[in-house]
Amino acid sequence: MVMCEWTLADIKNRASNKAFAKVTILGLDIEEQKRNLKNGTYGGITHAEAEQVLEGYKTELQVWNYITELIEKQ
Repeated sequence: MVMCEWTLADIKNRASNKAFAKVTILGLDIEEQKRNLKNGTYGGITHAEAEQVLEGYKTELQVWNYITELIEKQ
């Protein structure tokens, strides 16, 4: 088995890229969920459940923004 030898800078860069990608996707998910709530198109769940999904996305965004900040400060 060949082991890939990464430097700490390589790992930090990859972690940063992953965190920023997650933040971007969560932002898109939030906007889509807001549109779905506005249009009443949230599938087989209730309006209240769709609002909970939106709040979950917002919480996740806060967490990933914090993770991104920690990575960038290192």
